[in-house]
Amino acid sequence: MQVCPDIGHFTGLCTLLPEAELLGTDDIPIKRCTCDSRLVEPGDLFVAILGSRHDGHDFVAEAVARGCSAVLSGRPMPQLAVPCCVVPNARSAYARICQALVGNPAGHLKAIGITGTNGKTITSCLLTSILTTAGHKAGLLGTLGYLDGADIEDSTLTTPPPDKLADLLARMVQNGCSHAVMEVSSHALDQSRVAGIQFDAVCVTNVSRDHLDYHGTISDYRLTRSRLFDYLAPEGFAVINADDPASAAYLRQLDGPVLTVGIRCAAEITATIIEQHLSEQTFLLTAGSETVPVRTRMIGTHHVYNCLEAAAVGLAYGLELPTVARGLESAEHVPGRLERIECGQPFGVFVDYAHTPDALKGTLKTLREVTAGKLICVFGAGGDRDRQKRPTMGRYVEQNADVAVLTNDNPRTEDPWEIIDEILEGFRHPDDVEVIEDRPDAIRWALSIARPGDCVLIAGKGHEKYQIIGNKRIPMDDCEIAKQWLYESPLAEMR
Repeated sequence: MQVCPDIGHFTGLCTLLPEAELLGTDDIPIKRCTCDSRLVEPGDLFVAILGSRHDGHDFVAEAVARGCSAVLSGRPMPQLAVPCCVVPNARSAYARICQALVGNPAGHLKAIGITGTNGKTITSCLLTSILTTAGHKAGLLGTLGYLDGADIEDSTLTTPPPDKLADLLARMVQNGCSHAVMEVSSHALDQSRVAGIQFDAVCVTNVSRDHLDYHGTISDYRLTRSRLFDYLAPEGFAVINADDPASAAYLRQLDGPVLTVGIRCAAEITATIIEQHLSEQTFLLTAGSETVPVRTRMIGTHHVYNCLEAAAVGLAYGLELPTVARGLESAEHVPGRLERIECGQPFGVFVDYAHTPDALKGTLKTLREVTAGKLICVFGAGGDRDRQKRPTMGRYVEQNADVAVLTNDNPRTEDPWEIIDEILEGFRHPDDVEVIEDRPDAIRWALSIARPGDCVLIAGKGHEKYQIIGNKRIPMDDCEIAKQWLYESPLAEMR
C-alpha cells in the first residue's frame, strides 16, 4: 500500500515499532509496504507473514529480487542483502504500518467495532441507520459490503485485510465521515487485522459456537472474540449483551465504561416485546426513566437484541431516545437476514443467513411463534467448516420445524452427501427428512408443498449470490430462485 499525502505521512519504523529489533540498519524509512511478493516495487518494505496456506518467508528472495528496501519478519533472516526488522508479531506490525502510512485515519473518526457469533451485520446496519437519522455521516464495513461515505463496493471479507482496511478508513475521512461502523470477525482478531486502530466503542452481540474448524476449541474462540477489547481506546466504552452468558462473562475483564443491554436480565437498556407478526413486531425500548415504542418490519427476539446494541451506542453518543427509535424503524430490511419474500403468495417465505446452530434455532423459534400452519425449513451446512455443528443443526430443525428439507449449502471441496449424512445423524427420525441435494430443486419443492398459513424458511446462505462447489463459485441466489418460482407457479393465477 502507498502513503496518502492528503491524510498524513510516515517515515520510519523505530518510533512505530519500539518492540522491533533492527538488523543491518539504525532505522528503516518507508513509503510503501506489502505482504505480497508479487506486488513489490523498488523501495518497498516487504512483510513476511506466516499464512494458513503459504509462508511469506519463502518469498523473501523474490521480494529482494524485485527491489524491496527491507524485510519485516517474525524471525531473524540471516544473510539478507537488505536490512531486516524482526518483531514478535508480524501481522500486528503490518497492520499498524498500514494505518500509519495513511495517517492513522481512525483517529479522525469515531470507530465502532462490532463482534459476535450472530447479529454483527444487522447491528452494524441498524447503528448506521441511527447515526444517519441523527444527521451524522457514517462509513460501514462488513459482510454486505464496504461503504466509504461516497461509494459502495462488494466485500471480500467481513473485516478487510490491513492494507484495504487502512485505505477504506482514509477514504472515509476524505469523504467527510464522522463515524466508522465496522464488523470485526474472529478471524480478523486472530490475525490482528485491526491492529493500529483504537475503537471509540466496541459491541459484543453474543458468543456461541462457530468457526471451530479454525479456532479449535470454544474456549479459544471466546478468547479470540475478547481481543477486541485490547483495541478499545482508554476513554472508549463497551456494549455487552447481559442475557448472553458468554458475552456477560467478559464484564469481569472490563474496567472502563460499559453499557449492558437485555430483555430478561437487569441492564441499563432494555426492551419489552409487545407483539410479533410475520410482517412486523413492536417492542418498548427503555433507557433509564424514558421509554419509547419501536415498530420494525424485521422480526424476531434476536432482532430486538440487535436493536438494543445499536441503540446503546447511539444513546452513549448523546442521541435522544426518539431519534434512536426512528433510526431503528428506518432500517426496514437487511439483505439475507430473515428477509421476507413477498410475491402475493398466501404463505410466508423468508431467506436467512442462519448457518450456525444457535442462529438457526433462534430463527426457527421466531417463525414458529408467528406461523399458524406448518413451518418448512430448507437448510444444509457448509463444507470445509466445523463438522461437529452439523448434527446439532439437524436436531434443532427436527425440534422446531414441521418439515425438514435437507440440501446443499456451500459444499466446497467436501462430498455433499457426506455433509448430508452428518446432518442426518442429529435427527431421531431421519427417514422423515426430505433430502434433495440440488439446492434450487429443494427450494422449489419446499415452496410447492406450502399451503395458506404455512411458512418456508430458506436458511444458510442469506445474501450470498453464489454457491461454492469445489473451488468454483456458481451463480445462485436463494431469493431469486424463490421469487421466480412464486411468480411462475400456479399460485400466480390465485393472486
